Amino acid sequence: MIRHCVFVKFRSDVSAEEKAGIYADLGALVGKIDGLFSAHFGPNVSPEGHGKGFNDGFIMDLADAAARDRYLADPAHKAAGARLVAALEGGREGLMVFDMEFER
Repeated sequence: MIRHCVFVKFRSDVSAEEKAGIYADLGALVGKIDGLFSAHFGPNVSPEGHGKGFNDGFIMDLADAAARDRYLADPAHKAAGARLVAALEGGREGLMVFDMEFER
């Protein structure tokens, strides 16, 4: 299984409604891309103070690396990703992606 973790720095002018719309676009991919099982979105609530400005994020759980690769190549993912990047501080600089592989 692959856990696709994405941490983001939204621009300060991005509204809660825009964030929700971006997350809705990404969440709508669950069930439409083979092997994409779930998506979870939200703010960083860690009390440790080590978020380095990445105050929001999401995780996508995928069956395996092949499912992850289908997800990354899917046109709907690319469109949602472009909308996300446009809302971030510094574009792609406001994005960190970390994939973990583990047994289910």
